[in-house]
Amino acid sequence: MKDIISWVLRHVPRKYLQLVSHFGVKVLSVFYRGKGVECSVCGSEFRKFLPYGRSGRDNALCPSCLSLERHRLMYLYLQRKTPFFKANLKLLHVAPEYCFIDRFEKMKNLDYITADIESPLAKVKMDIHQIPFEANTFDVAFCNHVMEHVDDDIKAMSELYRVLKPGGWAIIQSPQDWSRAETFEDPTITDPKEREKHYWQDDHLRLFGRDYGKRLEKGGFKVTEDRFVMNELSPEEVKRFALPANEVIYFCQK
Repeated sequence: MKDIISWVLRHVPRKYLQLVSHFGVKVLSVFYRGKGVECSVCGSEFRKFLPYGRSGRDNALCPSCLSLERHRLMYLYLQRKTPFFKANLKLLHVAPEYCFIDRFEKMKNLDYITADIESPLAKVKMDIHQIPFEANTFDVAFCNHVMEHVDDDIKAMSELYRVLKPGGWAIIQSPQDWSRAETFEDPTITDPKEREKHYWQDDHLRLFGRDYGKRLEKGGFKVTEDRFVMNELSPEEVKRFALPANEVIYFCQK
């Protein structure tokens, strides 16, 4: 199963996977029934989660809602540390994840807008370098695993900052190499195999290091690097929800 999923992710364009993958995964859910893990997003329980990723991470993908480790962590964070589920908020969700879209659309406290340059799941087609909304429009923005793909990450970050209202906040996550003090990017690396070698994936344009929060600050944000999973969740919760044990939540405020 791990090898099949890895092959699909490498060879099928993401926009097509976003349209059809949930059908196939839901069929597989029958074979994963059990009580070993729980999805914090949809509440489903399984003996384990599906493998996922080009390198085939074990226990990663929820067969019911398609949440990954980072999505389950973010959902818990929103529940426990923000007013997201109670306050009236205008939300911009860039590159919206399948596991969140229906849930957020049904929340009566949200004015919810999805946007992306190519995702068939998003309602607004946009380039994040030039977000087509007025300054001070949104209370909240989510933008996860996007900044490693864009031509100019600081410009994209500054655009998210621009469209947030004063006092607004964003969660902006990206893959990070914790062994690197500084982000690595080299515009001369254009070969897909070389990009995968240096950036972990052939469609990435950089690999963020421990300075990721500083780059977000260059976009204008006040950044809190919240070690929520390490400092506030028990080992039992980390195991039960299959969370990324070392991930830092980048809570960005205007």
